[in-house]
Amino acid sequence: MPARQLNTYQKERGGLMLLFLLLPILFTLVCWCGSMTWLKGALWEMSRPHGAEQELLGGSVLQIVREVLKDHDVQEEQTEEILQLTEVAIKKVLENYVLMPDWALEAIGATIDEERTSKSYGGEGMMTWQLSLFTFSSANPPATILQPSITPGNCWPFQGSQGHVVIRLPEHICPTAFTVWHISKAVSPSGEVSSAPREFTVFGVDEAMAETLLGTFTYDMHKEIAQTFHVQKELPRTFRYIKFQVQSNWGNPKYTCVYRVQVHGMTASHNTCRP
Repeated sequence: MPARQLNTYQKERGGLMLLFLLLPILFTLVCWCGSMTWLKGALWEMSRPHGAEQELLGGSVLQIVREVLKDHDVQEEQTEEILQLTEVAIKKVLENYVLMPDWALEAIGATIDEERTSKSYGGEGMMTWQLSLFTFSSANPPATILQPSITPGNCWPFQGSQGHVVIRLPEHICPTAFTVWHISKAVSPSGEVSSAPREFTVFGVDEAMAETLLGTFTYDMHKEIAQTFHVQKELPRTFRYIKFQVQSNWGNPKYTCVYRVQVHGMTASHNTCRP
């Protein structure tokens, strides 16, 4: 290979390697924004970044990326392409983690209405049950889905492919979207995720237990582990309870495992929804 072509090849390869090296920066940004999201759940107006702060955050990251690429002599054309991809990633982080507080979080007061929730897989009186390669002394409770931890086995299982959970939010919320989490095949001890929810429906539930359909969705196990679904119609009111109803899973005949369900939205004071 001629020296000039070899030099070009090495720089292109170096640019790709730098892109992978920059991924931890973006991952750190996601984690930071995730922690801010929990604070916003309790103090929405005080903690959420406004437009100028969002622009400052995004601009700072892009400037750092540009400087790193320049220090490593990455070509201008590649630099612009990498910056464009980074900007898209930053926007997604801000949209999914900063602008949408999570109200279904036990740390800020969310709880499970266990009387109106499906029983955990294993049933009463069973001392142990097995999930893939993990053995538990008892079934994880439904409140597991209100925790931020997403590790193999740390999920709420219910028997079969159909079940539901009713979440009591810390206050009345006008829901705008929901995020469902499940582990990927890469970290699953069994190498598959057939217990992941597939088709599911979400309802808003009022104090009289009347249900209002908020949407029917599909979690795709072939996509990212956290998938956000927006409410399929505008709502005239807020809700204190959210019912998450799974209608099918990805093929596991014994149980379905729900890792985390997030409820996004705003209080009536920040929205046109009425209490």
